[in-house]
Amino acid sequence: MSKDKPASINSEHVRILAQLLQETDLSEIEYETESLRIRVAKKTHVVTSSAAVASLPPPASAKTPDAPESPPDGTVIKAPLVGTVYRAPEPGAPPFINEGDTVKKGDTLLIIEAMKTMNPVRAPASGTITAILVTDGAPIEYGEQLVIMTP
Repeated sequence: MSKDKPASINSEHVRILAQLLQETDLSEIEYETESLRIRVAKKTHVVTSSAAVASLPPPASAKTPDAPESPPDGTVIKAPLVGTVYRAPEPGAPPFINEGDTVKKGDTLLIIEAMKTMNPVRAPASGTITAILVTDGAPIEYGEQLVIMTP
């Protein structure tokens, strides 16, 4: 880009980038050609006071309103990695498991997508599914409780 004469900005390009930003839930997006560079970013709120941080609500993945206060007795299957959890092998397919289902050791309970790789979460033993603690398509953290099963 020439330092003498700035390139004219096409407002339509900015609108398209802003729409992409909104649709993809990104915080910023940048587009560059030989003669033009456009960067669109959302305003973010940065909290610097430790008192203000203490008053923030817990993250969405911490506890859902439907999650039981104390988990029922049984084996808790936790997330082995960070990713997105899916209850079915593909959109529109029936879920791998439902509450009350009986599973055998090694059966696939859920899949976790991480870095475009589908990772099955398998039953560690045979038993009955007593609780499913995650929502299909939700982001999950390492060690997050996914399923509870009883022998």
